[in-house]
Amino acid sequence: MAEANWYVVHTYSGYENIVKENIEKTIENRHLGDQILEVRVPMQSVVEVKNGVQRTVEKKMFPGYVLINMVMNDDIWYVVRNTRGVTGFVGPGSKPVPLTEAEMRPLGIQIESVNSVIVDFEEGDSIRVTGGIWKDTIGIIQSMNHGKQMVTINVDMFGRETPVEISFTDIRKL
Repeated sequence: MAEANWYVVHTYSGYENIVKENIEKTIENRHLGDQILEVRVPMQSVVEVKNGVQRTVEKKMFPGYVLINMVMNDDIWYVVRNTRGVTGFVGPGSKPVPLTEAEMRPLGIQIESVNSVIVDFEEGDSIRVTGGIWKDTIGIIQSMNHGKQMVTINVDMFGRETPVEISFTDIRKL
């Protein structure tokens, strides 16, 4: 079987999530899960201040674009290209060009073999923070994000339990 790559699909503005849902329905209906592996609308957290109130919201990194991890062939190209809301693939003419590893890195997309980090702790373990502003803090791992190489622990801040993300390199299992 051919190798799957990440491709960029151009959509009508504001249709990114609709296109994602339509492609995912097509995958399910036509049993294409082995050829279209993942569909993403890249998002980023942005801090907004409105009327003096600060809040974190999710914004699209690339309005008008959707990323698809798929095995490129004529049939799959046709299915994706003819999805409602899709205007075409990014690339010269009608020939889609896959993203390179360097282009994927800032998007938080990593190849699994590059992403495999072996750690000696897991969710529920007690850890001590060994670096950063939370140095010497003891906490219990609430969640782990291997892609970002971060753990989330709860710390007591102003009398409240507050989740804090700490790098894998800044903690040690107790």
